[in-house]
Amino acid sequence: MIVYHGTIVEVTNPKIIRSEIGRDFGFAFYTTDIKEQAERWAVRKAKIEMRKSHKPAKAIVNVYEWSEDIFMNILKFKGASMEWLDMVVQCRSNKDYVHPYDIVCGKIANDNVGETVSYVVQGIMRKEDAVKRLKFEKINNQIAFCTERSLERLKFLNCYEVTF
Repeated sequence: MIVYHGTIVEVTNPKIIRSEIGRDFGFAFYTTDIKEQAERWAVRKAKIEMRKSHKPAKAIVNVYEWSEDIFMNILKFKGASMEWLDMVVQCRSNKDYVHPYDIVCGKIANDNVGETVSYVVQGIMRKEDAVKRLKFEKINNQIAFCTERSLERLKFLNCYEVTF
């Protein structure tokens, strides 16, 4: 399967990102199987970098081949379910939480979805109501490579620049 990672640099050797908190599936190297989503993410990151540094930045999409391994502990969420929401809330609210999976595939909690998740984290909304609300949202995919072992299943193919 081909997966994409949108950022501002070429990433030939992916690493698990441990410096950020509030990630949907915890500390991981995040990819998507939706090329356009990776391109939008790369442009977003480039614009943020340009505002921060006041220098030009490139929007780069890295392309990988993922060889799924039956011996990996992979969790695949089919949609915005109660189990998916539990994991996102746990990972976003507890930086010390570590799940047992090598790879987690599921929907990405951004924009309106992220707002709904934050309501749950803050105790403003019940999980059951949040899942009902999220059924109506168009949610993109993400594939989180959560262990060093899982990163070995990614083969860098190439990268390209997105103009904006």
